[in-house]
Amino acid sequence: MNAPQRLPALDPAELGRFSADAWDTRIVPRLFDYIAVPAKSPTFDAEWAQHGFIDRVVEDAARWVESRRLPGLRVEVIRLQGRTPVIFFELPATRSGSAETIVMYGHLDKQPEFTGWRPGLGPWTPHYADGLLYGRGGADDGYAVYAAITALEALAAQQHGHPRVVGLIESCEESGSYDLPAYLDVLRPRLGAVSLVVCLDSGAGNYEQLWLTTSLRGLVSGVLRVQILEEGVHSGDASGLVPSSFRILRQVLDRLEDSRNGRLLPAVFHCEIPQQRVEQARATAAILKDEVWKRFPWACGADGTPAQPTTTDPVEALLNRTWRPTLSITGADGLPDLANAGNVLRPYTACKLSLRLPPGVDGAAAARQLKTLLEDNAPYRARVTFHPGSTSTGWDAPALAPWLEQALHAASTAQFGAPCGYVGQGGTIPLMNLLQRGFPGAQMLVCGVLGPQSNAHGPNEFLHVPYGKRLTAAVAQVMAAHP
Repeated sequence: MNAPQRLPALDPAELGRFSADAWDTRIVPRLFDYIAVPAKSPTFDAEWAQHGFIDRVVEDAARWVESRRLPGLRVEVIRLQGRTPVIFFELPATRSGSAETIVMYGHLDKQPEFTGWRPGLGPWTPHYADGLLYGRGGADDGYAVYAAITALEALAAQQHGHPRVVGLIESCEESGSYDLPAYLDVLRPRLGAVSLVVCLDSGAGNYEQLWLTTSLRGLVSGVLRVQILEEGVHSGDASGLVPSSFRILRQVLDRLEDSRNGRLLPAVFHCEIPQQRVEQARATAAILKDEVWKRFPWACGADGTPAQPTTTDPVEALLNRTWRPTLSITGADGLPDLANAGNVLRPYTACKLSLRLPPGVDGAAAARQLKTLLEDNAPYRARVTFHPGSTSTGWDAPALAPWLEQALHAASTAQFGAPCGYVGQGGTIPLMNLLQRGFPGAQMLVCGVLGPQSNAHGPNEFLHVPYGKRLTAAVAQVMAAHP
């Protein structure tokens, strides 16, 4: 009988040193180039293929991966007709007898510019100061492919074995990953027996420990349009007789949301919160306390007092942003800018809805129910339409295997000096449900660098580089512990 393979003892401190050096010498310079490219997701750049920005960041990342020359590493850019490209890399197992596969995930497409960047900062002008790398997409999620390869290099530097690893880096995530299922169908035979998924596209409760994402919300987005006239008319002539399209829109939205407190009214958009998630929220609230809500850039009133959140109870705040449905208005049309707003009663008002759903609510079904709710029995028989856009179902993580739970705490303690924290996230990562359905037995390590004030999708987005260094080392340490 062959003796079991004896692996060199892993030095967590050396993992940290390797990661820190790689970030300083290779990753940060590479992210400067990445941030400078306006590789907006297809939803925000309908001519993405002609502009070539997505292709550029994908090709740049693929060349960088290839340049690292890890023994046995293979990388390719896969393109399906009419779809955004995907990077697929594969590194054979360096541990004898291992038949399982780790999947590492990230994305390279970006959200649009948005307004409100501070002087000296901008979405496509990278700026590095005090450990923070500013610019669109660095933290969400351009760093992921570079951190993934660096984690594998850190293990190779210590000659420490690991199972087979494949990487899946897409470029449609910010549009709801609608291209991804087609790639998963093509790549499924090459993924192998997936036992662990490492997703580097999530957030952190603070920058002092490793954070495991335990749940993600789903999403229904779309455009609600209310039209009352075929063209605008003089407001002095028509107001009081012709109802305002804006007022009708308010009435329609009142069917969905209690505007006094933001609670979604239809029961179909709610689900029961698992007791384990409530208990984890209590534990996380004890760590983060009021920083759960104080971390946002609140405006001040006329008296200088900061605006207030929906609740200052940290537990309720965590549950509100992870397990309860919420409506946001993210855009509007039919409203002229203030300089051109004449005395005209406008023919229509349209707004972009973003409805975040708790993990237990099906996104496609919610979109159908939302359309019926908004369109039926329109006030004043106005023309009311709702056109759904992206729809995604949320995700609730499977129970942690004992080895993974132990590895997470060990890695967090070694790299941060504190145990791993558990937190639900309010965002959406469609891949997680796809992989959960395809590989129901796989463990899920969902983490990321989007901590307090990092402001993904908004102005002044930044990547906390010291946290990225420690996170990379922690991920390497967890993968090394894979049984």
